[in-house]
Amino acid sequence: MQKFKHIFIMINDFVYNIPVKVYFGKDQMKNLVPELKKYGNRVLMTYGGGSIKKIGLYDKVVKAIKDAGMELFELSGIEPNPRIDSVRKGAQMCKEHNIDVLLAVGGGSTIDATKFMAAGACVDHDPWDFLDLSKRSPIVKALPIVTILTLSATGSEMDQGGVISNPETKDKIGRLSPEMLPKASFLDPTNTFTVSPYQTACGAADMLSHIFEVYFNNNLDLYMLDCFMEGMMKTIIKYAPIAMREPDNYEARANLMWTSSWAINGFIDGGKRQPWSCHPIEHEVSAIYDITHGLGLAIITPRWMEYCLDDTTVDKFVQFGVNVFGIDAKLPKMEIAHKAIDALKDFLFNTLKLKRTFPEVGIDETNFAIMAKKSVNGGTLNGFKPLQQKDVEKIFEMCMK
Repeated sequence: MQKFKHIFIMINDFVYNIPVKVYFGKDQMKNLVPELKKYGNRVLMTYGGGSIKKIGLYDKVVKAIKDAGMELFELSGIEPNPRIDSVRKGAQMCKEHNIDVLLAVGGGSTIDATKFMAAGACVDHDPWDFLDLSKRSPIVKALPIVTILTLSATGSEMDQGGVISNPETKDKIGRLSPEMLPKASFLDPTNTFTVSPYQTACGAADMLSHIFEVYFNNNLDLYMLDCFMEGMMKTIIKYAPIAMREPDNYEARANLMWTSSWAINGFIDGGKRQPWSCHPIEHEVSAIYDITHGLGLAIITPRWMEYCLDDTTVDKFVQFGVNVFGIDAKLPKMEIAHKAIDALKDFLFNTLKLKRTFPEVGIDETNFAIMAKKSVNGGTLNGFKPLQQKDVEKIFEMCMK
């Protein structure tokens, strides 16, 4: 009874409200036009490099919209690690063409950029002002957004955040706002059948990191949410290799797609109030080197774990090792923890076949100091284990071999 009282006192209050309507499955496109028409008749469709044309999705979407008599405008070429210039173009198009609703067709990069276009369309200032840490202009309004997901990774289809890069300042900055939540998202696993093994692997690493950032936490845990997170980790570990071997395996793609949404839509937070660690560190790396976000996370995360592991954090690594990787709970705690980190490395670098070191992706020590300083914002990153600039530099050094 005393234990229950302790848990009741320590768990933080929280609000969970994610009003994104999800159409999941391969026969949901019939609902696209009705969803778009809720918000008007003039649609800006955004997409990336043209893969949606190769898989026939582009033609299907365009036909549905035009057959409905709606006006369609397009913005293509949205980059991986989306650039602020693309956001600026989209926001300007919304203003010039009096756009009613934006339709993002693609992965997290396209959706992230579209979110800030929708917000940028409602203000007179530069959209970068939303992200610039010296300004941080409020986001009080955004045009409606509908998404069609083609890559399971970022979870942007069901969350209120986005990350944008500015090559001129070498910044990569994220921002959250409920105004940027999609109104509806279409999740058809068949649209991910042509995703390459490499991008599937990077997406899996990104999803795992979203979960780790919450799971490894100093706040008292809700047992129910820990079980949920461990289940999602095991789902990724089981199905990512299958999707890489059998790209048209619907069961594998469906499991990965739904996991990507739930890994970051706010449900697993459960009142935990702690800054993330690996994401801000990786953002500074890809801001300069423009590597795939999931790959950067795969390289950094196991080293971050090794750096954070000590007598004060070991219990969480034990829980992770026993419940996710099935390591013998009777072993000494530190042995379990090290085996758990080794098991994660084996999954990321041997099973998913991702590069394991910075030199393999063209990164040397040149920018370690500046990247580390920016990742902690010149102070301390108070995550699972508090990190200062010198700590992040050491983690970078661990990524060299």
